[in-house]
Order: sequence, then C-alpha cells, then structure tokens
Amino acid sequence: MPKEPKVTGLSPNEGPPGTKVTIRGENLGTGATDLTGLTICGVNCLLTAEWVSPSKITCKTGLCKGKGEVIVTTRSGGLGTCTVTFRGYVMQTGPLEESAVWIDESTTTDKRGRSKSSSALFRKNEDPLGMSMEGKGKFPIDQLEEMFPEGSGDPSNEKFLSEWFLIENHHHTSFDDLKTGLSYLKRKSSQRSEGPLAFMKGNLTSIMDCQDALAAMHQDLLKDESTSEGGSITEKLETLLNNANDKANAMYQDVLGRKDKADATRNALNVLQRFRFLFSLPGSIERNIQNGDYDIVINDYAKAKSLFADTEVQVFKRVYLEVEKQIETFRGQLTEKLMQLPSSLDEQSKLIRYLMDLGEPGDPAWDCLVNQQKWLLQLLFSCKEEHIKQAQTIPSVAGSEGDTPSSHTPLKYRPSVGTPGSVFTPGHSSVKRMPSFGSTQSPDQAGWKFKTPQRVQFVDDLTDVLLENFPDLWKLWEGYSTGSLLNEAAEKTDVANQEKESKFKKMVEEVMSVYSKLLRAAFLPETLSSLPKEQRAKYGVWPEGKYDNMAHWLPQFVRTIRSCNSTLSGMNLPDETTHDVRDVAQDTRVHCVTTLLQQATEDVKALNDRETWTVERDDRGGITALPLLFENIITELIQHLKEVVQSRAEESEIFRRADTRMKVSKLCEDMLSAFADTMDQLAFRTESQAEAIPTSQQSSSGHNELTSPSEHIPPMERRLVTVLSNCSHTREKVLPKLIDLLEKNGYPEVQKVQKGCQSCFSALDEKLFDAYLEQKADPLVGALEPGVYAGYFMWNDCLPPRGVRNYVKEALMNLIAVHAEVFSISPLLVERVLSRLLQALAEEMLRLMECVTGWSADGAIQARLELCALQDALALYKTPESSKSFHDALQMVPPVKSAADRKNLEELMNKFKSNMQLQLTCFRSDSLKRTLV
Repeated sequence: MPKEPKVTGLSPNEGPPGTKVTIRGENLGTGATDLTGLTICGVNCLLTAEWVSPSKITCKTGLCKGKGEVIVTTRSGGLGTCTVTFRGYVMQTGPLEESAVWIDESTTTDKRGRSKSSSALFRKNEDPLGMSMEGKGKFPIDQLEEMFPEGSGDPSNEKFLSEWFLIENHHHTSFDDLKTGLSYLKRKSSQRSEGPLAFMKGNLTSIMDCQDALAAMHQDLLKDESTSEGGSITEKLETLLNNANDKANAMYQDVLGRKDKADATRNALNVLQRFRFLFSLPGSIERNIQNGDYDIVINDYAKAKSLFADTEVQVFKRVYLEVEKQIETFRGQLTEKLMQLPSSLDEQSKLIRYLMDLGEPGDPAWDCLVNQQKWLLQLLFSCKEEHIKQAQTIPSVAGSEGDTPSSHTPLKYRPSVGTPGSVFTPGHSSVKRMPSFGSTQSPDQAGWKFKTPQRVQFVDDLTDVLLENFPDLWKLWEGYSTGSLLNEAAEKTDVANQEKESKFKKMVEEVMSVYSKLLRAAFLPETLSSLPKEQRAKYGVWPEGKYDNMAHWLPQFVRTIRSCNSTLSGMNLPDETTHDVRDVAQDTRVHCVTTLLQQATEDVKALNDRETWTVERDDRGGITALPLLFENIITELIQHLKEVVQSRAEESEIFRRADTRMKVSKLCEDMLSAFADTMDQLAFRTESQAEAIPTSQQSSSGHNELTSPSEHIPPMERRLVTVLSNCSHTREKVLPKLIDLLEKNGYPEVQKVQKGCQSCFSALDEKLFDAYLEQKADPLVGALEPGVYAGYFMWNDCLPPRGVRNYVKEALMNLIAVHAEVFSISPLLVERVLSRLLQALAEEMLRLMECVTGWSADGAIQARLELCALQDALALYKTPESSKSFHDALQMVPPVKSAADRKNLEELMNKFKSNMQLQLTCFRSDSLKRTLV
C-alpha cells in the first residue's frame, strides 16, 4: 500500500522569492510524472520543481511571506505532511535589479504610475560605494539646495549630481574610504555586466513564460484594433457616451434648473439657521455674565470669533462688532475683579485663565503679581502705622512701654475685601505672657507689667500678615512660571523668561526687606542707624521707653521670627530672596541672648535687697537663701534661652562670629561675677546704707514696713561669716554646676568664664576672711600684752607660779566666743578661722618672749606653763607656722632643770586642764564633728 509523502528537511529553511530550496523526506514520488503538487507557504511552486529521487526534490520559491509548511502531493501517495517550516520574506528590489518573480511595485510607484522618492526605490542604508550609512549625520538639505540649485542627490533623478550625493551622505568619510568605495563600485559594475547572462540561465523557464504571455497579449491587441472602425477600439464607446449625455441634458434641463434654485434657497435657510446664535449672542453674553457663567461666554465668543472674525458679510460684521464691544467691557470687569484683594488663589487663577481665553492684551497674570506684591507691602506698612498709633495712645507707666490693665485688645490684621488700601479689621492675638527671671509674683499679682507690650503684638500681627498672604503670591508665581495657570487645551506661552524671573526675585526681596526692617525698627532700632533719617521714619519710630520689661518678651519675639523663617524655608524660595529674614532672625537671637544676660546681671545685683540673713544649716554648712536665689536666676535664664541658643537646620550657628562669642562670654562672666559684688556689698553695708533702701524693696524682700532695716541686719562680724559661708558654698557647689550647665547648652568660651569667676570669688573670699580676722584678731592679740604685765608683773622678779594667769583664760574664752559664732553659721569655717587666730596668738607670744630681758626661775616656769597651756588647748588648730612660733617662744624661755620644778609644772598644767575642762571641750569635739560632716 503506497504511503503519503512526508517532508522532514529543508535547505535553506528561509529566503526571499526565487530561492532555490532542496526538499528532503520520504515517499516523495516515484518519478517526475508522479509529482502533482508542491506548495511552499501556500504558494504553488510546482512549475519550478525538479524531482531527483523519492527522498529529494529541488524547486524555487514563489512570492511567499511568513512561515509556512512545504506540502508535496503525488498520484501514488496523495496529499503529504510536513515536520518543518519555511520562512519567506520579501527583499526590496531596486528598479534596475533583476528578479525572477513578480515584484509588487505598489511601494515604489503611486496610483498614477509615478515613481516615489528615492528612499522608496533603494533599500534602507544601501550605498553604491558599499559603505554603511547608519549613524552618519546628514548634511543640511537647505545648504545643498543653495550650493546646487539645479541638481539632486537622488540616483533615479535625471538631474542627479554625484557631488550632492557625496556631500549629503559622505561629508565625514575619509579620502581612503572613498577610494575603497570607488573600487567596490567598479567591481560591482563588472559583475553586473556578467550578471544578466547567468540570471537568464538560472531563470530561463520563467522568462520564456513571460515572453509567451506578452506575445499573446500583443496579438490580441492587434486583432481588436484591425476589426474596429477608425482603427481605435474606444472610438465607438466614446461616441455613444457623448450622444447619451446630450440627450440627457435636453430632457432634464428645466428640472435641473428648478433644482438648483431650490438648493440655493435651502442653502441660504440652512446658513441662517446654522448661525442663528450669532444674532442672539449679545443678549446671551449679557445674561451669562450676570449669572456668572463665564465659561459659556468664553466658548460662545471663541466660536463666533472663529466663524466671523474675517467675514465680509456686512450683517455679520455689524453683529460681531457688537459682540466685541461687550467682550471688551467684560474683560475690563474681570481685570477690575482680579485687582481686588484679598482674593483666593483659585479665584485669581480662574480670572487669569478667563482673561487669557478672551485674548486680553498684555499679561494679566504678571499684572496680578505686581498688584498683589504692592498690596502686601501696603498691608505691612499699615500694620506698623496702626500699632505705633496704639502705642502712642496708651499711657506709659514708670517710663516703660507696656499695656495697662485696661488697655486695648491686641491687633490682628484681617484685611477686608476691597482694593489695595482697604481698611484693616483688628482681631485678637494670642501671645504668651512671661514673668521675669527669679520673680515670685504671678502675672496677676504683677499687674500691668506682664500685659502684652504693643511691640510684641506688632511682631505677631506683622508675621501673620506676611505668612497669610505671601504663600499665595509665591504659588501664583509658580503657576505663572510653569504655565499651569493656562487651560490644558490652551497654547502654552513662554512666561518663565529670565527678565521676569529677575523682576519677581526683586519683588520678593523687597517684601522680605520691608518685613525685616519693620521688625528691626521695633526691636533693633540701632541696626538701622546707617539709614538716612527719612528711611528710618519710613519703617517706624516707636515711642521712647525703657527696655526692662521688653527684655522678657525677646524669646517670644525670636520664636515668632524663627517660625516665620522656617515657614519661608519650607516654600523653597531662592536663598538670595530670604537672606534679610535670616539675618534679622540671627540678629534677634544674639540680641535676645545679650539682653537677657544683661537683665539677669541686673537681677543678680538686686539680690542684696532680698537677703533675710536667715541661716539654714545642713550637712554642707550654713547658708542663707541668697545662693539658691542666684542659682535659680541663672538656671531659669539658661532654660529660658535654650530654644534661642539651639540652631535649627535652616539657621547658622548663633556663636559663629568671633565678636559675638567674645561679647557673650564677657556677659556670662559679668553675670556670674555680679553675685560676688552683691555679697561684697552685703558684707560691708553700713546701717546708714541699709536705712536708705526704699520701703517697697524691703516689703518685696519680706521685711516689715514698720520695722527699721537695721534691726534685721546682723552685726558686722556675723555678716562677714555668713557672707563668707555663702561665698564658699557658691564657689564650690553652685558655680561648677552653672558652668557645666552653660557648657551643655553650647555657650562659648566656658572655661574662660569659669577661670574669671573663680578668680573673682576667690578674691572675695580672701577679702571677707581678712576682714573677719581683722575684726577678731586685733582685740584678741591686743589684750595679750596688757594681760601679761598686769599687776606690774616682771619675768625676772615674780612669785612662784600658782597656775595659769587670767590673760590666757581670757584669750581662750574669746576664742571660744569666735568658735561659737562661726560654728553656729558654718562649722566648716571653724578650723580655718581658729587656725589663723592661733597663728596670730603664737606670733604675738613669740614677740613678747623676745622682748623679755631677764628671767628668774619662777618666771621661766610661769612662761613655759602659759605657753604650753595655750599650745595644748588649741593643739587641734595648729599649723606649721603657729607650731614654729610656739617652739621659738619656748626656746626663748630658760629650761626647767630640776625635777621638782618639772613636777610642779606638770601639776600646774593638769590643774589648768581640770579647771578649764568644760571650756576646752569645744576645742576637742571638732574632730568628731568634722568626721560626721
């Protein structure tokens, strides 16, 4: 039983039309006569098939495209199958190239038979010189046309110029490459002369078929022309058509005439009906304007303009001119409404788009920007004028600026709707109230001092005016510069040109400069001293007044300015436009720090009026409330300035300048050292100075108004010890804590401040200690010599000693009184004071012993007894200096040689200790007390 043909292999498996293909497989026929069909991609190729064997056939492909199967049909096996595919593709063939298949010339000729451009005649990137034309820039065509006005670079054009072609396609090609291309062109030309013969041999069958078809067609044409009348096969048809046309015109001439008239009338009515809206457009525009339907007005106007702007019909012209007048009036209304402020950004954008759509001459968006900037400047100046007027009408209390309890409510500018120059509506401001440093009074108790000052209200209101209106101005500019203010369908115009960008930057700089200078005129008038007097008056001259109360509002002022600066920084403004605001923020921070440091210094100096002399004892000794008040003032100040000192991301370091660091460092040192001056004044204040304190200050310090100040001030000696204890506590405890707090908060040159303050407090400590010693040592030392020689005592002629004489006991009792006085205030100072007093006693006893000219045995025992009694009683407070003085004094006394005298001296010494045991206890218990401390 015969089997069906099966194709299993192709060589090649792809190619253009005319490719010779070798087909291999099984059961491909028993001979050439058995082969009845051969299709490749659905195209019959049997005509060119050549049967070789049952497993091999050769043929040439036809005009096939894409992938398809190769099917072999035989008489013996029928329709076959295929396991492989062939891909056919069409290559662009030039008009002078040979082809063995029919070429679709629809891509190279138009419907009228004319050749298309050279780009369609030649394959893409095909070059006669054999070089690639990809990636090479073309020479400009307009320049080539100027160089060769009568030539062409198209090889198929009869005006083809090789110079044009080479300049257009090979103006970057080197001369050696051009020579290589010439050789390639010659070689192709020689090959082309041999090509037709080979082509004819390879495609002889197809060519003969074409020749036969053309010959048959020519024979049929000659036969038809020979049998027709007149020698033309179309002459008879042309005669018949002309006769039919003449008869039809004669038959329907009247009907066609009436039809033409009816059509003309109908067309006229249609035209009137079509443009009926033009005649009703004036009324429609007026009605829509009144209803606010501006979009409808713009659409109708655009439609009328496109249809009748260039019309020559007089009726249409007359109506259109009326419409133009209405639109002109409407544009004026929109412009006037656009210039009325305040207005929302959406409303402004909408009005600008309306004006642009209506063909407004000029630039309404830019005019709106200029008008809004002028309006904002007017708002700022009006805010200043209103607040200065309020400040002038409010009565000044004690020479300082501030509101009385019954003063007006703070102004908050809320501009009403209207044109630039509208009246401003005052509102309410929310400014926090802050007491002074170290104050124990509440704002309600303090009264008018803590009411919001007019300048603080002004800064708050001025900043609100800027931040409420400037963002709209900036957003309007962003929309203007990007073109987003225009309708999406409208044609974009170049609005972001360099000239207007520069002008708008200057406008923004002017706004920021005015805002900054208004702030400086209110709080930093000295920074405007370089301006002419007229300029300073322009930015406001505030009523004169003390800044004592204003100093405590500076942090609020700084907070407001920094908040404004942060808001402006978040708007991505150019840096050069906001440098004035950054500078005033930096200057106000520095001014706030320096002013409050000076204010704190004055507060510290005023602490001498708040001293109550009430000593509080603890494990650190005895101090009054004054060091704690001092510490509270400085701590509260540093906490108050913490936010001011810390720099934000958009700000520079507050202490970046050397002069600022030096000034702040000096102020910190003065502030801390002021407490030393305060304690100095307290320690050496006389009763007459105390009585000179105003009664109000005494009352604020807790004094009774009916009590004399001198009754509350302790004696000089006790004041010295109390202040000395306060000084030691401040130097050792308070000052290191405050220095550490300054360093943690970033204050400059803290080590220098610490060194200066320690030096100041150390000097005060020495001064106080020397003054107290002078008060105690002079009477104590002065009483020794009269006591030694009381009763005409003589060292070389005296009675046998019977005990320690009274002058020693008096000296010890005086030391006990000093001990009690110092211990009652600060036990830590006892050793320091008594050591210095003992040293003074020892030096005086040495002087007295050196002045003795002669000694008796009893006098030597008496002197040694008294020296040993003093030395032993005060042994706890001995120093190297006092021990040396006692040793030298004993060396001046003759030694006790006999045993009886030494025994007598010992007994007398024991008797002294026994009799003075109670008194000497205070000198023996200090070691235990120091251990507990």
